[in-house]
Amino acid sequence: MKIAIVILNWNGKALLEQFLPSIIAYSKEATIYVADNASTDDSVTFVKKQFPEVKIIENKTNGGYAKGYNDALKQLDEDIYCLINSDIEVTENWLEPIINRFKAEENTAIIQPKILDFKQKSHFEYAGAAGGFIDKYGYAFCRGRVFNAIEKDTNQYQTDAIFWASGACLFIRKNVFHILNGFDESYFAHYEEIDLCWRAFNLGFKTKCVVESTVYHVGGATLSNINPKKTYLNFRNSLFTITKNANGFLFGLIFTRLVLDGLAGIQFLFQFKFGHFFSILKAHFSYYANLPKLLKTRKSLSQKKGYFYTKSIVFQHFIAKKDSFQDISR
Repeated sequence: MKIAIVILNWNGKALLEQFLPSIIAYSKEATIYVADNASTDDSVTFVKKQFPEVKIIENKTNGGYAKGYNDALKQLDEDIYCLINSDIEVTENWLEPIINRFKAEENTAIIQPKILDFKQKSHFEYAGAAGGFIDKYGYAFCRGRVFNAIEKDTNQYQTDAIFWASGACLFIRKNVFHILNGFDESYFAHYEEIDLCWRAFNLGFKTKCVVESTVYHVGGATLSNINPKKTYLNFRNSLFTITKNANGFLFGLIFTRLVLDGLAGIQFLFQFKFGHFFSILKAHFSYYANLPKLLKTRKSLSQKKGYFYTKSIVFQHFIAKKDSFQDISR
């Protein structure tokens, strides 16, 4: 079973300098690639000079996470793709349990390791933790992270089926990635991995978190959580995702999302985060402009029951005051 580790890079020389050595040291089973998204710094020259064993893929444009990976992976022949952020430190023997899981379970198509915080290694990291889930209205949360409530890792979560794997470090079978036609490039960045995993779920494939493998993620190295652009992409792309993939009465779901997103916007106003408030408005305007195309895409895809873990994570967290995944009512 051949593994391709693919690091998407855009002007990330400093991150490559810091984190690429751990990937090289602990990934002898794999071929390592840096897929460069038309960087304007000297990232590519640096990698070629300092790490000649790493192969370079040079994309012609910066199409973001989705297009960047779609373009890069077309050129690879390995059986398993590992898509990993440039701000991740891997650990010794991190690949072995994941490879074994793929070998043992033919229908397991997507895997993520346990993702801990590089800056506080005893705790889970926001982007993925021990595997992701969504509620009925498309809001994402994780084992180990509910909204901004982050849990300490006490080995409370074991290897198990999850709904979505984090794009910070995601393994996927080559054939499944191409069956799914890769990432939706209209997303640019954020939520594209949830859309990918949801489409995989709707076709009967399984996604798992293998906690015997651990990586440490800096998080926010390319786009900080306080950046209104991230708010815009997350709200818009989550609406894109639920429209394409959710089973059931779609317009009832969207109306509820309109109300819940409006409440989130009001909260931003009270916090004087006006950029985030306008990002939610902008996200909805973009969503409605794209709705005819999304509905057409929906007709071409499968939708499957049983996608959500709990009806409303907003209610569970903000009203019922549940900060831990283990306390969430199904």
